[in-house]
Order: sequence, then C-alpha cells, then structure tokens
Amino acid sequence: MRVGEERWSGRVIDLRGVRERCGVEFDATRVAEAVRSDHAESEAIAIDCSDPGPVHEHVGLIRSGMDVQLRAALAAAARSRGRIAPQADELAAVRERLDALDAPEIDLRDARRRVADASDEEAALRERVATLQGRVQALRDVSGKASEHGGTVEAERAVETKRAVESELTEATRRLSEVETERIAAEQALARARERAAANRERRRERLRLQDRADNLRRAAREHLAGTVREPFEDAREEAPAEVTEASVGEALAVARVAELDAPVVLGRDVEAFGSVDVAARWLDAPVICP
Repeated sequence: MRVGEERWSGRVIDLRGVRERCGVEFDATRVAEAVRSDHAESEAIAIDCSDPGPVHEHVGLIRSGMDVQLRAALAAAARSRGRIAPQADELAAVRERLDALDAPEIDLRDARRRVADASDEEAALRERVATLQGRVQALRDVSGKASEHGGTVEAERAVETKRAVESELTEATRRLSEVETERIAAEQALARARERAAANRERRRERLRLQDRADNLRRAAREHLAGTVREPFEDAREEAPAEVTEASVGEALAVARVAELDAPVVLGRDVEAFGSVDVAARWLDAPVICP
C-alpha cells in the first residue's frame, strides 16, 4: 500500500497517526475506495491487493453507523466460500432466456400514416378519374352531334378538347394505379407491423413472467445461501468483543469472519474494541487496514 510517498506491506496495516507524515488527507471511506480501485499508481492512495469479491460490497468497510443488508451479506459470504444454491442452474437458464428475449417497442404510427396518406390520395384520384371519364364521354357526345349537324369547326374543337382530357385521364389512371399499389403495400406493411407488435407484446409478457421467476429464484437462492452460514455467523456475533455495542457493526464483523476474504477489510475506530489491528486481523482471519 502507498499513501503519498509512504509505503506499507503485509496483511495488517495501521495508518493511525501517519496523516501528517504522509501529507495526504484520507479517511476510512477513501481507503476502502482504493481497495476497490484498479490500483493505479498515479493515485494519491494505491493498494496492490487481490480483487475484492461481492462480500466486500457489504463488509469491505466496517465502521460505526453502517447499514448491513444481512441476508444479502450472508449469501455473499457463503458464495465466497464456494457454496452454490440449488436454484443456481435454473436461475442461470432463466437469465439466459431473458437475455435472448429481445422485445423492442414497435411504433405503428408511421405505418398507419402511410396507409392513411395513400388512401386519401387514392380516393382523390378515383374522384378525378371519374370526373375526367365523364368529361370525355360528354365531349364525345358533343363531337358526334356537331358532326351530324355539319359543324365541322365545332366538331374539331370538341375532338381536340377530348384528346386533351383523355391525356389527363390516362395520366390520372396511371397515377391511380401507382397509388393503389402504394396503398396495398402500406396496408401489408401495417399488417406485418401489427403482427410484430403483437408478437412483441407476447414477448414482453414472457419477459415479465421470466423476470418475476428470476426474482423469486434470486430470493430463494439468497435465503438458502444465507442459511448455510447462519450458524457460524451467530457464533461469530456472540464471540465479537464486548466493546462492540453497535448491532450493525457486530453483524458486519461476524459476516466478515465467516466469509473468505482475500482483499483487505477496512476497519474504522471500532478496531479499538480488539485492542490492536493485529488482533482484529487474527479474529477476522483476513487482511485488515485501519486508517
């Protein structure tokens, strides 16, 4: 361990009374953070140690006023000793299914809008085609009557107008065919999107069911694992120094004692209950740092 330019090594490190000598401000929290860091030499406090396990999240720093989630801490202690819950295989399988069950939200608004736009344009074009067809028929009638009565000029004008309207009708009919195709494609796309949305809703329901199952399995596994170390935990709590009067500190010390700890435990002023840091380390059977 290094603080500033000062260095220590071993399973027991007592830093009390060295702040002025080190020229670095630190407390128990900062030291505990250094235990969990990547041991970067560029930091003011660097600790080269084994990687802390999950149990350190609960009892890596033991001090007055701490809050211990006892069941989770005991389960982590059991895992540190290689205990495996009977629910482990099923829980792993459920988690694997959850990871594979992707259910993104499907937004149908764009698909609905494309159908609506195509339908509106199709309706307008059908109306225009019908109007143009009516005009063409009317112009044919005018042209025919003009020819019957010898109105050559009038008949020619009617024919020219009819040709122009027929050209418009041809273009409108062509565009109507295109829009019909677009509308059908949009409706088919909407139908597929609805099918995907329905499938996704089913996947989301399945995810909720699996998540609920995973939560239940986690709780059951935690309960089982905690139970495997409950008796030695109770013994350790009874054997804690009488000077440890705060319940949460006593629980944390007992959890740390029944756990398999390779990374250091950081002890606050409660270390004084043991008389010395060396005694605390022997009682915990773990590396100890006392800031």
